[in-house]
Amino acid sequence: MAMITRMSGSKTISPARHAVLDYGVAASFFAMGFRFRRSNPAASTLAFINAGLVLGMSLVTDYPGGIWRAISFKTHGMMDVGQAALAGAGPLLFGFSGAPEARAFYAQAASEVAVIATTDWNGMDRPQPSIS
Repeated sequence: MAMITRMSGSKTISPARHAVLDYGVAASFFAMGFRFRRSNPAASTLAFINAGLVLGMSLVTDYPGGIWRAISFKTHGMMDVGQAALAGAGPLLFGFSGAPEARAFYAQAASEVAVIATTDWNGMDRPQPSIS
């Protein structure tokens, strides 16, 4: 947890905003999964795995938008690092790193790294506004 809390720079993404982004990322991965179903089954599988990871983590995180609140927001941040790594390395691991579909995963991983770096991981230590 120390890694994500020590990242320097502007922390402009609140826990509530991070939750909204998470559900959008999950939807994007689900859309990628359906888009690649026929053209690249390996890319489709990787997209659905990432979608499930992001959605599952979002549902169980103690942050605005979490349903079951089984893991802390800081733990969620560490899991985000792993999920971003899977998105970035997944095309190589799943054997389609040279295919056009790989670019979507690389872009998503880069976006996730930016979100991780600019999220206020200590934000749940302060009162949070509702996202509703």
